Amino acid sequence: MIESLQPPSRSGLVREARGLIELPRLLLRMPTLARQPRGCGKPVLVLPGYGAGNASTIVLQIYLRLLGYQVRGLGRSGNSREVPELLARALKRLIRFARKARQQVRLIGWSLGGYLAREAARERPDLVQQVITLGTPVVGGPKYTVVAHTLLRRGVDMDAIEAQIESRNRVSLTTPVTAIYSRADAVVAWEACLDRHGFNVEHIEVGTTHLGLGFSPEVYRIIAQRLGNGGAGSHLS
Repeated sequence: MIESLQPPSRSGLVREARGLIELPRLLLRMPTLARQPRGCGKPVLVLPGYGAGNASTIVLQIYLRLLGYQVRGLGRSGNSREVPELLARALKRLIRFARKARQQVRLIGWSLGGYLAREAARERPDLVQQVITLGTPVVGGPKYTVVAHTLLRRGVDMDAIEAQIESRNRVSLTTPVTAIYSRADAVVAWEACLDRHGFNVEHIEVGTTHLGLGFSPEVYRIIAQRLGNGGAGSHLS
């Protein structure tokens, strides 16, 4: 437990409307973004946030396909709210994708999707080349997010969830991780996005909202460059 860490106030959610400006900015920057490193058919699995489905990441998926990556989402069942079920689906999707591509997969996860990406890499590091997270609470899970207030009223034991996540985090990921976060995030406390256990983690701060992380041209540029620098990956037998 980090004593000074608190979930964002719900009053701050009005700031998330700023994220809506990212889409027109993204369209304006697309000619430049299209010149980022090419994917050459490398496989990328994109995982959505809490309660969101595949459609929420479709713009990012389209961009990565434009760069030449093989891209998959979590599928039509990606909007389930049960984390164990979502992790099982993500692992199943990862295994199938890696076998079909015959090489390691790059994982990108937005918010909860980043947690799923990290845990999939923890379970099957042999199948994952790298992980990129966007506004992902690696500390405390939902405890330091704006939904914490609602979950507490429903009787969810947030301390137990935090302890379970902390226990898993003590086993450091061997897969390289790029953690993108923003202090303007009104959904996830930005401090909760910092991995203090990982030895192979790069933290990158950006200036957008939680909603904007999925559409920011700055974030897309970082993703494209990190994917391009991620190496060829291991081929699977």
